[in-house]
Amino acid sequence: MANVAVIGAGTMGHALALVFALGGHTVRLTDSNPETLARAEGLMVKALATLEAAGEAPEGWGSAQLAQAVTRHAGLAETVDGAALIVEAIIEKPEAKQALFAALDAVAPRDAIIASNTSYLDVFPYVPEGRRARTLIAHWYTPPYLVDLVDIVGSADTDSACVETVRAMCAAMGKQPIVMRKFVPGYIANRLQSAMGLEVQKLLDEGVATAEEIDAAIIHGIALRLPILGVLAKADFTGLPMMQLAMANRMYTPPEVRGRSEALDAAVAAGRTGVMAGAGFYNWHGADPAALFEARDRRLLALKQALRRIGTMAGMERDQ
Repeated sequence: MANVAVIGAGTMGHALALVFALGGHTVRLTDSNPETLARAEGLMVKALATLEAAGEAPEGWGSAQLAQAVTRHAGLAETVDGAALIVEAIIEKPEAKQALFAALDAVAPRDAIIASNTSYLDVFPYVPEGRRARTLIAHWYTPPYLVDLVDIVGSADTDSACVETVRAMCAAMGKQPIVMRKFVPGYIANRLQSAMGLEVQKLLDEGVATAEEIDAAIIHGIALRLPILGVLAKADFTGLPMMQLAMANRMYTPPEVRGRSEALDAAVAAGRTGVMAGAGFYNWHGADPAALFEARDRRLLALKQALRRIGTMAGMERDQ
């Protein structure tokens, strides 16, 4: 068990606090916005209740145990006091990251490991020189209490022992940490997702299909095979010569990276920013976001439990 400090209580921060608490750690949580910090408790309780209902929470765990394991604090110094691991989960803005790292340098224990949850930024240049040996990236996916993938990567200055400590901590909590050889923006999953996103936006902008039709093609075609086969194992089953021919015939030309999408810009301009606003590419009819998150989580849990029973082809390969 370790003392973990989570900086940032928003979408990822409160969920990471829950993950570490369920993993047996003591967590202190803070946020620069008092409203965000106050809202975090209810969101954690709701997520925990969903896990309990699915039999995915530790035995005997409930809101009382959560309140003991995760405490909320207004000040940074109080939050990181005695922390062995400090998880940075604030907004994805360079100036904000740099300011936080400078503040942490002044108050955090010298032997603490700092793990940034940054999605795309190379944060290492913003880390004070004296902290670089014990700073790394541990990038999680939302919701982290359901999605097990964790991208772990250090800089050239990061002590390999710190990388192994965080990797082992994540693995002990039942997660799937991937230690990358070097930092690349977006890591693996987000880079693949971004490539798909470019094509999706092109299809929308050119009026080829609706949002519902595009998602149907993904859900009922691509997604059915991905959990079992991934991409490269699927290629093995199709036959690698087919992949060679597809590449040689240039049957696909990736969309130009334009930096914008008419469909996306129109949705945001109209205030359709997603579930929290009641609408995005879909009309969620003003449904309570917490209820929608719960519905998503229940479905993800059912799928995760089914995949656990089914297993993957990659798992078969390891068992040979």
